[in-house]
Amino acid sequence: MADVKHDPAIEEEAEFITLEFEDGTEVEAEIMGIFDVDGKEYIALIPDDDSDDVYLYGYNEVNDDEFELIDIEDDDEFDKVVKVFEELTDEE
Repeated sequence: MADVKHDPAIEEEAEFITLEFEDGTEVEAEIMGIFDVDGKEYIALIPDDDSDDVYLYGYNEVNDDEFELIDIEDDDEFDKVVKVFEELTDEE
């Protein structure tokens, strides 16, 4: 199991992406980190909407400048990803 790839010393250089949902709503989100669960990569995003939410998606790096987010549709997979994410964030 890998750690969340995030360096708190670089807080001022946080990376943000814009998420666009099916209803057309756009949300700016900070990339919290990328982590591994059973050989697959996932990404944790913190929406810039004054909530305590964290969005978790599958992560696939297409090339150096491009990646895709993959919805986690399987409940068992999502539960496993949440568990690993919580364990990683509890360690920090």
